[in-house]
Amino acid sequence: MKVGVVGAGVMGTGVAQCFAAAGHEVVVVDPDPAALAGGPDRVRRGLRLQALLGSAPADPDLVPDRLSWTADLGDVAGCGFVVECGPERIPVKEGLFAALDDLCAPDTVLASCTSAIPVGVLAAATTRPDRVLATHFMNPAPLKDTVEVVRGPGTSDATMARTADVLSSLGKKAIVVSDAPGFVTNRVLMLAINEAVKVVAEGTAPAAAVDQVFESCFGHPMGPLRTADLIGLDTIRDTLLVLRDLLADPAYTPSPLLVELVAAGRLGKKSGRGFHDWRL
Repeated sequence: MKVGVVGAGVMGTGVAQCFAAAGHEVVVVDPDPAALAGGPDRVRRGLRLQALLGSAPADPDLVPDRLSWTADLGDVAGCGFVVECGPERIPVKEGLFAALDDLCAPDTVLASCTSAIPVGVLAAATTRPDRVLATHFMNPAPLKDTVEVVRGPGTSDATMARTADVLSSLGKKAIVVSDAPGFVTNRVLMLAINEAVKVVAEGTAPAAAVDQVFESCFGHPMGPLRTADLIGLDTIRDTLLVLRDLLADPAYTPSPLLVELVAAGRLGKKSGRGFHDWRL
């Protein structure tokens, strides 16, 4: 099956790698020349990491050949399944879903990798709410075996079954949840991360100690601030703003320290520094 992935950032390239590793032909679209130029290298690094961890696909050398990179959204027209991985901003995603609805065949499933925006909001921008849902891949997508699948108010049984089959072809299982801002993962996680940032800002503990408490005391594989760095602090900020507005809850207002780090270009692992130094 030919698959479209909209967005060539960290998440988009990770999702594209998953599909290509499973044998699908993948078209990756991004209007940013820098993102497109860096995409193939991110995939190569992702494949090397999988090899180091002993989870490389059966034919890793063929994966890059299954990927094509383009700035033209129209190139997804022949895809049977499209995953949108654009910025976490409602107007941007609404515009993308409206455009995809016009470009793609009526039976194409339109999935979003949104962190917090309800499926119903995105489906309303299309004429096919029965074929719209969220496939919330976790980062790094090639190393995570589970996807949070969000069923919108109009998503059909056929679309849910088709999506489960597609994810199964990637070696991933689906945990299905109902539609709501932030779903399960980020309704809880974003609030925890924001509070962890406040703990650092208030001087209660440095970032390393905050993470160590969660890792050593609670047995979490990764603390909240290292998780935030991995996701990307700009994505954390944008997701918090979506949740604050949709839930009308000021607790989701991004901490000033988080805003400062994003403004300074300290976005986490992808920029080399966030709450931790990833350059070593």
